Amino acid sequence: MLRIRGTVGDLPVDLTVEMDDGDWAKLGIQFGALTPEQTSDRATAAKPQAGRHDAVWDIAQDLLRKAGHMSGPDLLGQLEGLAGSTAAGKRLMVRMRHSANVRVESQGDAPEYHWVE
Repeated sequence: MLRIRGTVGDLPVDLTVEMDDGDWAKLGIQFGALTPEQTSDRATAAKPQAGRHDAVWDIAQDLLRKAGHMSGPDLLGQLEGLAGSTAAGKRLMVRMRHSANVRVESQGDAPEYHWVE
C-alpha cells in the first residue's frame, strides 16, 4: 500500500494506492532500482520473489543512493510516503541507519544520512 498525503492548491489530499509485487517491481524500474531484465530474471528464478517489503527496501536504498545524502527529516518524509505510513517509514529509517551502505553524521539538530559504496 502506498499513501500519498499533501495538498493540491488549497485542497488537502490523502490517497491510498494498493500495489502488488508486480506493481512495486514496475515502480522500482521507474526509479532505476531494477532493469526490465532483472525483473524477468526474478520472475523465472528458482528462489521465491522478494516480498513487497524487500521491494520497498530496494527503492528506499536507491532513493538515498541517487541523492548521495539527505537530512534525517527529509529522508523520513520520503520513506513515509514510500512505505505508506509513519511507522513503516520509521522502520525503514532504522534499517537504513544500520545498513553497511549508509553513514550517519550528526549535523546540529538533525542527522545527515550519506550513501557509501
